[in-house]
Amino acid sequence: MKERREAQTPSVQAVILAAGKGTRMKSDLPKVLHRIEGRTLLDHVLDTAAAAGVDRCIAVVGHQAELVRESCARSGLQFVTQEPQLGTGHAVQMAVPALEAAGFCLVLAGDVPLLRSTTLARVIRRAAAGDASAVVLTCVVPDAGAYGRIIKDENGTVSAIVEARDATEAQREIGEYNTGVFCFRTTELIAALAALTPDNNQGEYYLTDTVSVLVAGGKRVVAEVCADPDEVVGINTAAELEAAAGLLAARKD
Repeated sequence: MKERREAQTPSVQAVILAAGKGTRMKSDLPKVLHRIEGRTLLDHVLDTAAAAGVDRCIAVVGHQAELVRESCARSGLQFVTQEPQLGTGHAVQMAVPALEAAGFCLVLAGDVPLLRSTTLARVIRRAAAGDASAVVLTCVVPDAGAYGRIIKDENGTVSAIVEARDATEAQREIGEYNTGVFCFRTTELIAALAALTPDNNQGEYYLTDTVSVLVAGGKRVVAEVCADPDEVVGINTAAELEAAAGLLAARKD
């Protein structure tokens, strides 16, 4: 069942990142086509988006793109291709021509099958109810490992997201991390994407750098915290796929 949206909530579209090969799965099958409870990881994410009230989705595909298109085609879903793959920011740039400028745009990973529609709807409501240009879903743990760290200013608003590989020792001590779920005002997302550069350790265009671009332009970015780390875990290995299947089967809500 779809979350009921408030009467004044603008249209919401989603860009779903589904281009990865998933080398650590030890399979040639695209990562997003591995299955839990008979549905692909991408289908789980698409169903969650629909239940949260998303109007339309754009999936960014790459590895075995045609197979992903054939396996996950549905009404209201458009595919765009990322080739070559130059980072998460580049992936969303590929979707820009397909975006409608009005309203809000979610950005989601296609390998997060445990994300709840209620959590996604909460992120959308936070974006629509305030004056922020973007909302990032975060999570707080004792050790954020390889996740990007959330940097905040003295007012508690988000000033940057620093990837773990680019972080200083002090920044790596931060326990609040980026889950990869964002909700942007679409026009401001498009403008921020145009300003990205690959000036980082990987030589890639990071989606997370849109936060710094927005803040530098005087825009506001806020965090919405997810209390359950299991809900936002991405699937990278066969063992993680099996663990996620067990968590989903045990879920009561």
